[in-house]
Amino acid sequence: MPVRRTRHLCAIAAALVLTVTAPTAAAADSSPALREVLFVGNNWDGTADVIESTGDFARIGRIDVVPDKDERMAEINADPIRWIYFMAIRSSVGEGHDQLVDDMYSTPDGTSVVVSRPSFADVVSLDLTTGRINWRFPVSGYRSDHMAVSPDGKRVAVSASTSNTVHVLDIGTGDELGSFKTGDKPHENVFSKDGKYIWNMSIGEVNTALDATWLDWTKGDRRITVVDATTFRQVKVVDMRDRLDAAGLRDHSDAVRPAAFSPDESKLYFQVSFFNGFFEYDVATDRITRTKTLPKNPATSDDRTTWVNDSRHHGITMKPDGTKLCVAGTMDDYATVVDRATLQQGPLVTASKPYWATVSGDGRSCVVSESGADRVTAIDFATGEKTVSVPVGDHPQRVRLGHVEAGWPGAEGGRR
Repeated sequence: MPVRRTRHLCAIAAALVLTVTAPTAAAADSSPALREVLFVGNNWDGTADVIESTGDFARIGRIDVVPDKDERMAEINADPIRWIYFMAIRSSVGEGHDQLVDDMYSTPDGTSVVVSRPSFADVVSLDLTTGRINWRFPVSGYRSDHMAVSPDGKRVAVSASTSNTVHVLDIGTGDELGSFKTGDKPHENVFSKDGKYIWNMSIGEVNTALDATWLDWTKGDRRITVVDATTFRQVKVVDMRDRLDAAGLRDHSDAVRPAAFSPDESKLYFQVSFFNGFFEYDVATDRITRTKTLPKNPATSDDRTTWVNDSRHHGITMKPDGTKLCVAGTMDDYATVVDRATLQQGPLVTASKPYWATVSGDGRSCVVSESGADRVTAIDFATGEKTVSVPVGDHPQRVRLGHVEAGWPGAEGGRR
């Protein structure tokens, strides 16, 4: 074949290849852009507010997380045992209200949000455009609780508090990938940064009036359970009772509540029941290395039976660079930023029953939920001062960073 003709055919072939492959590349680039937001779960409202993750934290929209409420209530009313547990949740941990949203995470593509609903003992995925339920997973037992999402966003772990079980689900389909047993009343879940491990903290019985220090043993088996996130086999158990005793802290509860790892995961900072402060735990040496006692509010009752679910402080998070901690002083009605190196606290920012703390999208602010005032408040990590408060729904608790599609309409749907 002549050289000129060969070159001509090659040019035609190259053009055909470009024609065929170009749309494929364009299609790959056409995936919807994502917008970072904060989801705020309004526990007694049965809604989740979607707010900006930085700046003025303005509300973008509201989601009804119980669109199937009538159906769920019909099931509960038809089952005497479920009805008893439902009413027990309302009168105890719910403080006279139904617990309709505890925790929530968005899916990696920003099209759905996955929500745990304690009173309905389930986890649901809600389509952010239609508001419809994509899937529903009833947990074992009679109450769902805190969740955690894996670093790749594909798995979600949820505590089933009355069955001492953690279920791990495929976030896209709701299929159960596995489960593992815990101590009594599993609560907080944390994935390691590499996604290889899940840490679960069980808090024991928090609804009895046996709150005196010498009766702490009646609260049950409280421990941290660490499992392999693929096989769900137990890797280790950390009983903080032994570690607290070794540090001379025998009068403190060993019920580990919210916790935050340092960036390198060498240290764990955690709160416990009844304590106005937190502890530093060294993972490698397996011991408590420092204690931070925070100020008491003189207006807070000394009657421990009046503290909600045995919490005095409930909510702790860390600035991404690891230099600052932010603490929600729930029963003491303040939040504060603490320097991690010196453990010196900053200003005590007045807040009404702050129930959670998380980090803003830009890492510059701590965002706390004020469950007693139905708002979220941002505190500047650099100054420790409040910058803005934004009204949300009834009794906000968990606040989580997530994503919606950039073009999400932000409809003000959901019940008011």
